[in-house]
Amino acid sequence: MTPASPALADPAAPARVPVGSVVLVADDLTGGADSAVQFARAGWAARLALGATVARHGDDGSVVAIVTDARAATPDEARASSRAAVARAVADGDDRLFLKIDSTMRGTVHEQVEGALAAWSSRESDAVAVVCPAYPAMGRTVEGGLLLVDGVGVETTPVGRDPVTPVTTGALSDLLPGSAHVDAAADSADLALRIAAAAAGGARVVTVDAVTTADLRFVAEALALLGPRAVPVGSAGLAAEMARVWGPGLVPAAAPADVRRGRAAEESHQPRHVVVVVSSLHDVSRAQHADLVRAADAGSLGEDVRTIAPSLDDLAHRVADEILADAQVDGLAPAVTVVLAPERAAVSGRDAPGSPTTAERVATGLALLAEGVIARHPASALVLMGGEGARAVLSRQGADAILVRDAIREGIPVGVIEGGRLHGLPVVTKAGGFGSPSALTDIVPELLDQTASTPTQGEAP
Repeated sequence: MTPASPALADPAAPARVPVGSVVLVADDLTGGADSAVQFARAGWAARLALGATVARHGDDGSVVAIVTDARAATPDEARASSRAAVARAVADGDDRLFLKIDSTMRGTVHEQVEGALAAWSSRESDAVAVVCPAYPAMGRTVEGGLLLVDGVGVETTPVGRDPVTPVTTGALSDLLPGSAHVDAAADSADLALRIAAAAAGGARVVTVDAVTTADLRFVAEALALLGPRAVPVGSAGLAAEMARVWGPGLVPAAAPADVRRGRAAEESHQPRHVVVVVSSLHDVSRAQHADLVRAADAGSLGEDVRTIAPSLDDLAHRVADEILADAQVDGLAPAVTVVLAPERAAVSGRDAPGSPTTAERVATGLALLAEGVIARHPASALVLMGGEGARAVLSRQGADAILVRDAIREGIPVGVIEGGRLHGLPVVTKAGGFGSPSALTDIVPELLDQTASTPTQGEAP
């Protein structure tokens, strides 16, 4: 006999079902920021936690994003870190859980879901993960259980050749063994009933389709009807719709122009200096850096750009001061300094059990170089492209959190650093595989304009 489908939280509930607090568990820093900003734009107080003590859990209208760094971890590490993060949320009394995964399913998604469900089940015994990585605004869709990027299978794109976490199939059933797929439904209540029926039949992980933003809204409403037992698993696309459905009905406190300043807009005589750290090895990131350099060389940017591009051998065998000396960093600072990762470094595997990957060593080396640049020429804003490098840069500076407030472009959050030596500094985080070739070229002049009258690091907010 097929078990009866569990009842919905309230089948007649309105589209908006306010909840108190949300924890967002993310597999990398830039993705966590990209999802947190969706909540900020809907009126939530959103923070990306970098330390163990800064996050404010349980407050109504608050979202705390916890970064597990699980994407490139081993399966056991990813399962354990995801479980620990969710267990903390349960202990702190958060009302809802959102598990943020990569929109192209890179990394240890299966293990992240397992770990999160294991912990959330201590609160919701019939918990079910509902997975939809779609982000239509960025070309990521799910159709018939297949993940597509700009209309083609994810495995045929550069994601399939990712040097750290390649995706070799777009079939969610293969990427999430044991999952069930739910076909199209008539409305959100019908979709919720189908998900509940799949869970009653034994499925703990259910995948759903979404081709448009309207489809994601449909999914979010179904999840709201299922109540706290249903764990949304997706990227910033689904996060945006959950933020609205779960929304506390608040009005964002600051206009975008004020948000991007981060500090009081008082007059400053410090020079403008945007520091960009490109730790991502993705082709998209390298194309965006190349476009910025072309614009500067052609004079269309209106500012000088200096690039510090160490080789893998440099990062392994030379100290940061030597590399910076060769780059003549002690001289007059340009308006923009870029610290660029080696091109397609050999980043697979570990040298020995428990030792850092090459990618982790690259991120640490770039963070040391960025620290040296900023020590010599204070920054007026940071742009961090790539989650692992962003984490390393902010850790070197002792940051506790990012107060996430807006997006300077779709998929490119902006906020201010809380704690550490860069307290109050505007920071932009960006996932490596997102955006047009001109994305960096477009946002850097805006950051320079916004920070022209903004105090740089070390000045009181």
